[in-house]
Amino acid sequence: MNVLFKLLPEAVWVDDRSDKPAILAAIAERFASVYLLDRQKVLDALNEREALGSTGFGRGVALPHARIDGLTRPVAALLKLSAPVDFAAADRLPVDLVIGLLSPVNAGATHLHALAALSRMVRDEVMHRALTSATDTETLYALLTNAADRDAA
Repeated sequence: MNVLFKLLPEAVWVDDRSDKPAILAAIAERFASVYLLDRQKVLDALNEREALGSTGFGRGVALPHARIDGLTRPVAALLKLSAPVDFAAADRLPVDLVIGLLSPVNAGATHLHALAALSRMVRDEVMHRALTSATDTETLYALLTNAADRDAA
């Protein structure tokens, strides 16, 4: 597993959520169940960050992220949407790939490095195409963890 963030297979799934609040709630629920975190704290932190400006990264990708208590290292979750959803992204394109990142409150540079690694991955044209065309959780998990491991090396 890479050194920048932890991603468990159970934190990768395909869903048919159809609006931004439902997506953030689903991400919070998955973070809570997989990483044993408080769902409401996670949702509050994600919504607080989203209120500062959309985490819609562009090209159909959103990177909702926050720092919360109860973590010792950054953790990630990946949600592939069945259909694109408006996420108020800067490029105005709807989102169908949502990669959540939570880091410890005091993570500082560690949080930024993990966020930058995810950003680089989804900016890579080959990786972007592979992630957006993948239809099952096993493929999505393998793509993200293999790319993260390469990035961390």
